Amino acid sequence: MNASAHIELPGLSGNNPLAFLAALGLLRTATRLWPDEAIRMAWCVNSGAWSPWIKFDRKRTRDELVESLHAGLAKMSGHPAFGFADDLTLTVDEFRRTCEEAFAAANSGNRIYADFLAAYSSDGLPGDEKTDRIQDTALRTMSGAGHQHFLGFMRELINVTEPLHLYAAVFEPWAYQDGKPCMRWDPQDDRRYALRWKEPSGDPVHTVRGANRLAIEALPLLPTAAVQNSLHTTGFVQRRGEGVFFTWPIWEVPASLNTISSLLALDELQNETLERKFLRARGIAEIYRSQRITQGKYRRNFTQAMPA
Repeated sequence: MNASAHIELPGLSGNNPLAFLAALGLLRTATRLWPDEAIRMAWCVNSGAWSPWIKFDRKRTRDELVESLHAGLAKMSGHPAFGFADDLTLTVDEFRRTCEEAFAAANSGNRIYADFLAAYSSDGLPGDEKTDRIQDTALRTMSGAGHQHFLGFMRELINVTEPLHLYAAVFEPWAYQDGKPCMRWDPQDDRRYALRWKEPSGDPVHTVRGANRLAIEALPLLPTAAVQNSLHTTGFVQRRGEGVFFTWPIWEVPASLNTISSLLALDELQNETLERKFLRARGIAEIYRSQRITQGKYRRNFTQAMPA
């Protein structure tokens, strides 16, 4: 296979929230693996859809990239960022103690634990009036109901993802051949009875394991923040009477991880009416928006995204 410093990732489609998160997770992982390189990512139209490409300082093959990614991701097995609980159902005091532990362990070269906690929640807000549970990230899709555990599933994905899963997720059309678990960030994970031919409880889960694993690594790029008495998640907005929406940019100009982090946090992306001329001046070619929907009390899913 020919080596190149420019590698296209045609398996990841920009209009799918899981695929977009997987692209971010891939870039963040690659940036951590090769901190001395000026790694950049951008998007281009591929077979009618936006897909990302990544640029390195030196040539690499697809196989080299996948093997390196897998080795780096496997090191997260047993990491405290995923091991302090099964779900984000901690009280404020419990979460604060976890934050203090992460703060004590953080340094300029390694703040992974603290970055994930910042993505999960904040200890600076009051908890639920009845349970004192923390407010948590808008990306949280489960809380233990039906044996679906937000952090527990992350731990499982870390342990079961192999190079072949990563390769299929980023370089091949998604075939949905992998079994559970999944993080419920793919619109295909919406398994409501009214939308399916079969009763969903007896229909096995089919997912793209590599995409789910990479998407976990995107969470630190979408941190939470306390705004008055509520928790806000980067990239999300709640509109009264309409629901919660996740909006993300597609950029054509190669950008570093830090630059992309700034793009994700642009206030202008959350406007109902977007000023395309302003966004294009920043290299943003398209903006996608997906609604987060809730089934019952605890399970959440995302709809297929549309241009905002």
